[in-house]
Amino acid sequence: MSIVRRRITQRLAFGLLAAATVVVVLPVLFIIVYMAVEGAPALSWEFLTSAPRMAGKEGGILPAIVGTFYLMIGTIVFALPVGVLAGIYLTEYARDNWLTRTINLAILNLAGVPSIVFGLFGLGVFVMLLQFGMSLLAASLTLAAQALAMTITTSREAILSVPHEFREASLAVGTTRWQTVRHVVLPQSMSSIITGAVLAMSRAAGETAPILVVGAAFLVPGLPTSPMDRFMALPYHLYTAAAHVPGMPRSVMWGTALALLAVVLSFNLIAIIIRLRVRRRRYS
Repeated sequence: MSIVRRRITQRLAFGLLAAATVVVVLPVLFIIVYMAVEGAPALSWEFLTSAPRMAGKEGGILPAIVGTFYLMIGTIVFALPVGVLAGIYLTEYARDNWLTRTINLAILNLAGVPSIVFGLFGLGVFVMLLQFGMSLLAASLTLAAQALAMTITTSREAILSVPHEFREASLAVGTTRWQTVRHVVLPQSMSSIITGAVLAMSRAAGETAPILVVGAAFLVPGLPTSPMDRFMALPYHLYTAAAHVPGMPRSVMWGTALALLAVVLSFNLIAIIIRLRVRRRRYS
């Protein structure tokens, strides 16, 4: 009887887990399919390679695509080194006392701060205090500040997942602490660090509120040629086109959303390829 009961319990648990998976996956698939159906008619070579005209009702979204790429690259350039170095210090060098515990708690709470607060922080510090103006540089630094908490947290968790025996074996042969971190800990945790960085970057790519106040514009005559230029970005372009431009064709709005999804997925694909190569090199 107990064997039958365990089998029934196992099947019920399996059914509940499968149902929960379906509940999570189906809405995502529905959104992607609906976005593709509504936005595919707008996708064309002209739409992807020309500048917007008539307040975005005609033309394309090339400046917004390029601006989003620049923004994501700037975010990862500023956030990843600082986040990884902070994660290394907090994990490998900092003592376990009330100060480091307070810092770790502050980092976790920082991940829950509303994005508009980061936008106002960027406006006050990067735009006004440091005199970067309304620019691509100010927006990249603002999004990097927002992505920093997730980058540090994922870096710490990835480094902590490396078995302590690896460190002891490396130190036992006479290496320094930094050599152990560089040649043992980082190679073992790099794939997880890349995953966390991509998640932080993907979230930053879809943000509208922070870049709204630090440099994003709805219409810019050309592509940005320096970090101090204003720029267009797909999230802000989509928001303005949907909320503030009367008579905007639905296909254009959904086409812009589909392009934003494609940009984010392309960066995720690049990160997956890099992560697989890092793992293959580590185990070869």
